[in-house]
Amino acid sequence: MRTTASAAQHAVILLDAVLLGVIQGLTEFLPVSSSAHLILAKAFFGWDTERFGLAFDVACHLGTLLAVLLYFRQDLLRMAIAAPRVLSRQQDEPARMAWLIAIGTIPVVIVGLLLRDAEDALRRPAVAGVTLAVGGVLLLWADRVSRRVRQAEDLGTGEAFALGWAQSAALVPGVSRSGATLTVALFLGLRRDAAARFSFLLGVPAIAAAAAHEGLKLLREPLADGTAQLFLIGIAVSAIVGYITIKYFLRYLASHSLSVFAWYRIGLSAAVAVWLIAGLG
Repeated sequence: MRTTASAAQHAVILLDAVLLGVIQGLTEFLPVSSSAHLILAKAFFGWDTERFGLAFDVACHLGTLLAVLLYFRQDLLRMAIAAPRVLSRQQDEPARMAWLIAIGTIPVVIVGLLLRDAEDALRRPAVAGVTLAVGGVLLLWADRVSRRVRQAEDLGTGEAFALGWAQSAALVPGVSRSGATLTVALFLGLRRDAAARFSFLLGVPAIAAAAAHEGLKLLREPLADGTAQLFLIGIAVSAIVGYITIKYFLRYLASHSLSVFAWYRIGLSAAVAVWLIAGLG
């Protein structure tokens, strides 16, 4: 009887890992905040925050990193080959993109160092609820007023730096890396699909650095029994779902607005507010 109960409990834990991997894979690239969804899912459903804590989140982020590396492998390879030409006065397109991404990565390094001790304090449903609403309103505004005529290669160095600051705001749960960069990119007049593509490429160094930083800390601590299996599930599921999300989200943006995501953020924020006011949190 105990064996049956134990097997059922183990199956539920594995299912939880799969569901969190799906959530991460979907929300990392959609402008709705993966960190907010992971925090809220654990709070709403009472999932084990010790078993599915920050370490599991890092594993899921590693999965989405694999997804973006695989999807944009040709772009990343061209930029790597063009690296010696980054400082050239006559940059070709890959060298130009590599330069813009390098400049846009600087702010996230600065903010990451400043907020490294505040990360746990910010990982709360109330924080996520507020930032979801604010981000939703700004995204809706940007989508309506943007001229949407520019490509990412048209960005200036200062504009790439500004997009880097937008990305760095995503260190606060609920802001959303893609949501913040898409919002600023739209205000700068980029096409929706071009803004999303640049946002995903800009996120590669940031996601890699975050995963490496947290991963090094985890290596110093022994893993509980079964944790490695959960991590592998989180990585695999978030990678597969993330790849599919990137593919179809870029297609969607070629002819659709971002308003549905903005309203979703606002609606989820309202649900969080009701949940907290009712004392369920």
